[in-house]
Order: sequence, then C-alpha cells, then structure tokens
Amino acid sequence: MDNEFVYWIAIAHLPRWTQERINTLVIDIINNKQMSLQDFFELDNNLIASTFGCTEKELVDINNVRETLPNLSFQVEQLKNKGIKIITLNSKLYPKIMKENLKVKYSPTIIYTKGDVNILQENAVAIVGSRDANEDALAFTDNIAKKMAQEYKVVVSGFAKGVDKQALDSSIKYKGNSIIVLPQGILTFDSGFRKYKNEIENGGVIVLSTYPVNAPWSTGLAMGRNRYIYGLAKEIYVAQTNFSGGTWSGAIDGLKKQREVFVYYPQHNTKSPAYELIKKGVIPIDFDGNKIKIEIPKDMVQLKMF
Repeated sequence: MDNEFVYWIAIAHLPRWTQERINTLVIDIINNKQMSLQDFFELDNNLIASTFGCTEKELVDINNVRETLPNLSFQVEQLKNKGIKIITLNSKLYPKIMKENLKVKYSPTIIYTKGDVNILQENAVAIVGSRDANEDALAFTDNIAKKMAQEYKVVVSGFAKGVDKQALDSSIKYKGNSIIVLPQGILTFDSGFRKYKNEIENGGVIVLSTYPVNAPWSTGLAMGRNRYIYGLAKEIYVAQTNFSGGTWSGAIDGLKKQREVFVYYPQHNTKSPAYELIKKGVIPIDFDGNKIKIEIPKDMVQLKMF
C-alpha cells in the first residue's frame, strides 16, 4: 500500500488542476475503470487521452509528475518514519463529514495526519474568529470550548493567533479533543509537533494538512485552509468577525450550504459585523452559547440572502 501512496500524492497535487478535476479523474480511475493509480500512471499518453479524456495540457502535467515519482517514494518513507498517516479519498478513515460538506468539488484528494484518526469521525464544531480578537471574544471562545468538551464534541481550529489559538488551547485545558488544520505542509510543523507532543500521543489532538508536505505557510494557503476547517464541522461558532476576510466568508459560505452557523452578539450593536450576519440568517447566541432573539426591523431584512 505504501507504494500506492506515491501515486496518490502525485495525482493529488497536480499543478493548475482544480480539486474537482482531480477528484473526478480519481473516481473514474478507481470506481469506473477498476484500476489502481499505479496502473493509470503506467498507461501511455494515447490510452490516457482516449480512456479518460485528458487534454494535451493535462498530459503534459501528468508526464511532469511522472518524473517526480522517485522523489515521492522517498517522501512517503519519510512520512511513515515520522508517524504521519496518509488518508486517501477512498479510505474508510476519510472524514465522512468533509465529503458531505465539500462534495467532489472541494474535498481534498488526500489528507496528511498525525494523531488519533478516529477523532475525524466524531461530532466536531468550528470555533472561528479574528486574529486580533478582543478579550471578550477570547473569553467567549474559551467558554464555548469548555462547553464542547463537556458535550464530547471535537473543536476544529486553524492554528492562527487570536480565536483559533484560543479555541485549541482551551479545548486542551478542558480535556476536550481537537483538530488542528494547518495552513502549510505537515513536514513544516516540527515546532508544533514538539509543543503538542503529549496531546498528540495521548489521543487528544490530531494535526491535519491537505497541502504538499513541504509547502511553507502562505496567505493563500491560510485562506484555502479555512474551507477545510468549516468542512470538518457540523456547527460553526463565530466569536468575532470583520465585514470581510476568512471568518466572514466562511460564515456566509456556511449559510449557502445550509449549515448551522452561530455568532456571538454581546453588545447588540446594529453597526457590528455580527448584526449583519444575523440579518443574513446566522443564529445569534450569548456568552454561554444559548440562542437569543434579535428583533430586526422588517425594512432591514434582506429578502434575498445572497
């Protein structure tokens, strides 16, 4: 099976390909044609084009990635030695909630993990918010993380400063389970693995990445990572947001996908981003996570949410 991982990595990170195109090709290879990915890569270009409808540009990308297979074989061995597991799209270990939320269009083809993979099948919530969150938002995050631990729900966070980091640290403090979704390759997280070594080994924390294993942190990856945070969660709690950015976009996207999205609304400020989210359909909650009723004037309600 280790050898097959080489081909999964090769196809998962094809440059310039959309996630949907990669996934539909993988599904066609494995489910429809009943082939392994190794079998696919061993076909000549004419057969790949005629059997799978690949374009000339796609064939160039496939040829280029073929040349990296020896290096990827070394990479798979490196991951194995570091205790990092590769979960593929067709694996029983793949988080079901992610497939349900992200569908074929956005589900990552492979996931790199370190920690107890069983956590990925448990009921999870995302606690999200601004990097420069105020003290009230951080206290709310701490309180919700405590509530989630008491309810045996997993907290998903993105390891950014502010709300993300508070959600992780509070979940650990209250003996809850956590998923860290990285905005970088998993082999670049050595300092984090050292810091959370005990929590990972004890089964309370799992680290997850969808990016090439040596990819450094970048703004683009951090923004892309947000999709996977929301994708792993059944519920979304917004501690604090601005009128734009990853938290705002994630909440709006959650509504579009008919997810249950909550926002902390402590000061009843009609000029706040929280109020705008409530107008769009996000559920307002108090400090303890209880739903509260907000009267929105009829002339301010948007008839079309999006």
